[in-house]
Amino acid sequence: MPITLDNVGIAVRDLEATIAFFTDLGLEVVGRDTVSGEWTDTAVGLDGNHANIAMLQTPDGQGRLELFEYLHPDAIETEPTLPNEIGMHRIAFQVDDIQQALEVAARHGCHPLRGVANYGDIYKLTYLRGPSGILVMLAQDLTRTET
Repeated sequence: MPITLDNVGIAVRDLEATIAFFTDLGLEVVGRDTVSGEWTDTAVGLDGNHANIAMLQTPDGQGRLELFEYLHPDAIETEPTLPNEIGMHRIAFQVDDIQQALEVAARHGCHPLRGVANYGDIYKLTYLRGPSGILVMLAQDLTRTET
């Protein structure tokens, strides 16, 4: 049975701020909608499901995020996920220039949890908190050369 990853869904507290963060990092908005009705209740498993959604994708079209802001039922605030917690962990992006990506993130008030690490001169990488406490990993492949 062939299988492909379609997208990663993330519930957010402020859809517009989250879209701005991810589009500034380089993702593109490919669709927006407001969804509700029996089909969403069935698919999601929540009665009265009503949400604003946005689909974003990486420029190469290979990775997609579905962001959703609940209108009903009310969104439930939780503590941000810690790197060692079981469950959905983080979203990771490979970037060409980690310093440039961190400057973009900083404009949104998002900074590394501790700093930028060097993994065996193969990757520079860091974790940061994005909008709504989303744990985001940025990684720069140091083995890639510019052509």
